[in-house]
Amino acid sequence: MTSAESTTIFTRSWSLYDLITQHNYMFHQEIYAGVGRLLSLREDTGRYRLLDLGCGNARYLAHCLKQSPPAVYEGVDLSEAALIEARGYLADLHGSAITLTQGDLLEAVEATGKTWDVIFTGFAVHHLTSADKARFFQAVGRCLAEKGWLILVDVVREENQSREDYLDGYLKWMRDTWSKIPPDQLEEACTHVHDHDYPEYFSTLQTMAAAAGLQANRIVNQYGQHHTLLFARSSMP
Repeated sequence: MTSAESTTIFTRSWSLYDLITQHNYMFHQEIYAGVGRLLSLREDTGRYRLLDLGCGNARYLAHCLKQSPPAVYEGVDLSEAALIEARGYLADLHGSAITLTQGDLLEAVEATGKTWDVIFTGFAVHHLTSADKARFFQAVGRCLAEKGWLILVDVVREENQSREDYLDGYLKWMRDTWSKIPPDQLEEACTHVHDHDYPEYFSTLQTMAAAAGLQANRIVNQYGQHHTLLFARSSMP
C-alpha cells in the first residue's frame, strides 16, 4: 500500500496536524532548529536543489530555507489545503524557483527525472510499508546527486521493539501529554497513528539505505522516538 491509497488525517484535516505542531508536541521546534544547522553546513547555499516529500505546509522547513536558500525547491504533498498554506510560507524565498505539486511522495520520487542535492521528508515515510520504504530508498539513490543528502525526519522504533509495543507507548504518551488538543481530535489522531504508522528500526533503515548506495548515515538528533537521520553519498559534515 502506498500513502496515496490510505486516507489520513493529514489529507482530511490538515488543521489538526498544524494544531499539533503549534503546541510542539512532536518536537518540531527542536528538530527543525537541527535541520537548519545541518543545511547551513552545505557549501552550495543558493545553488542546491531540494525536493521536499510530504511537505505539508512547509511552515518549519521554510524558516530553515530562508537561512540557507536553495536554487530550486519542489514540494510534494497529498493535501491541497496544506499546499495552499505552503505557498505563503515559502513566499519569502525570492531567489528560489518554487514548485508545489499535489501527489504521493513515493510516486513523486520514483517518477522524478531530476537530480537533487537534498531530499527532505518529515514525518511521512513511516506511513509506507516496509516494501515501499525499500522502494523509496532505491528511488532516492537513483536521483540523489553525488554529494547529495537525504534528510529523514521521522518516528523510529527502538531495536527489537514490536510495532504493538511501540503503539502502546506512543498512544499513551499522546493521551497523557497532548492536553491542548480537543478530545475528539486527539482520538482522531490516535486512530490515525494506530492504523497508519509503521515505523522501522534505525538498523533497518540503514540496511535499506546501504542497498540503495547511501553508504554514510547517522542520527542528527533524537527526541523520544522522533529522529532526524542523515543519509549521504559522501562523508558526513
